[in-house]
Amino acid sequence: MASVKEKTINGLGWSFTDNLLSSGITFIVGLVLARLLTPSEFGILGMITVFIAISNSIIDSGFSTALIRKNNVTTSDYNTVFYFNLLVGFTLFVVLYFSAPAISRFFKVQILIPVTRVMGFALIINSFSVIQKAILIKRVDFKTQTKISVIASLTSGIIGIGMAFKNFGVWSLVGQQLTRQLLNTVLLWTFNKWRPILTFSGESFKSLFGFGSKLLVSGLIDTIYTNVYYLVIGRFYRADLLGQYTRAELFGSLFSSNLTGIIQRVSFPILSSIQDDTDMLKQAYRRMIKTTMFVTFTCMLGLAAIAKPLIVILIGEKWLTAAYYLQIISIAGMLYPLHAMNLNILKVKGRSDLYLKLEILKKLIAVLPICLGIFIGIEVMLWGSVLVSFLAYFLNGHFSGQLIGYKLGDQIKDILPSFIISFFMSGVIYLEGILFTMPLMLLLILQIFTGLLIIIGICETRKFEDYLYIKKIVLEKFGKK
Repeated sequence: MASVKEKTINGLGWSFTDNLLSSGITFIVGLVLARLLTPSEFGILGMITVFIAISNSIIDSGFSTALIRKNNVTTSDYNTVFYFNLLVGFTLFVVLYFSAPAISRFFKVQILIPVTRVMGFALIINSFSVIQKAILIKRVDFKTQTKISVIASLTSGIIGIGMAFKNFGVWSLVGQQLTRQLLNTVLLWTFNKWRPILTFSGESFKSLFGFGSKLLVSGLIDTIYTNVYYLVIGRFYRADLLGQYTRAELFGSLFSSNLTGIIQRVSFPILSSIQDDTDMLKQAYRRMIKTTMFVTFTCMLGLAAIAKPLIVILIGEKWLTAAYYLQIISIAGMLYPLHAMNLNILKVKGRSDLYLKLEILKKLIAVLPICLGIFIGIEVMLWGSVLVSFLAYFLNGHFSGQLIGYKLGDQIKDILPSFIISFFMSGVIYLEGILFTMPLMLLLILQIFTGLLIIIGICETRKFEDYLYIKKIVLEKFGKK
């Protein structure tokens, strides 16, 4: 039986490969589409993002997490959740279909009626994939998920670009997203052997929902908060500014959201398997935090420093506003993986009640910057999200640390060296962008080269533990091949 370390490294390896390939493909497709479409067209799709995201949270209802955490899952458990997912998915599609005119009036954009109704099919499609995905995650089988997501991302990307060349406008984005969701679901059923049978257990539902219901409410609160920027910018500003924000978020999520997703998917099933051994849990968790945050700080602070030349070179001058948004988003996003890992501890320890209370408290704190965004400006709202991100970490770290004897102060001591090194690196390459006058392509190459030189140079000369640990794993992997 594989050790915790082996399972973690293997899971992280395949999960990273999955995100690197599928997100890389999606990112490249997004660059091409940004060249072909206007900021307003991206903004239109962004307006309904919050409604799709909320609906998907309700479809899952925290059951996936409950199934992954449960050590002895029965056939009845899987079937009960599957049929519940289907019922909720179809119900929400109907609700969204008939709500489309109201959504259109709210944003004052007529085309949102048909766009919302067509995008609603994603809810039905997604309801078929929840159990299949949960089973693969529980088995830490990210190799299969990698194959599925790469095929779906590549095929849907080709379709989206083709539609954009044929001047389908916003429908190119709709076609891309629906195709990706459909292919992902079909392939999950193709590669996974599980099939439902006609059985539903009220006892199973009650048991799983008792844990998952609090995660559902927590997830809804977090989803609404995460996507409220779409509502505020789309309703109180303009579609083109929302489009600028969506592109900035795409660049930011290439590192922050993907790293967060990798850590959540891998750490939760692995930590759940050792939930009763507090010492082993603490050591595994501490290692995850240190290595993850070294990579995250380096990527996100580096991204903030090179935002302007990167955006202009890849998608053009018309997206210059997105570069400024990206700098702020990157600073807030550097703590997202840390949030995910701390919250995973609460779920591993079965404290979904504490998880919910923390989500409510953090989102109450976040109300002020959102209100400032409505009345003052988008930039104020985004800078407010940076402050909220830091406050949220202090809360998450404090309570999760108490559960496993890993205090917030100890966490900060462990990750502070990585932050200092990354902050110094980003400061140097940001100054290069200000001081040197040269073509943007040359500037970007210089900044990236300087950043790598600083990180590797400092870590090698100082024998920095987290860097050496990652280096050893990478060399071992390549050595085997």
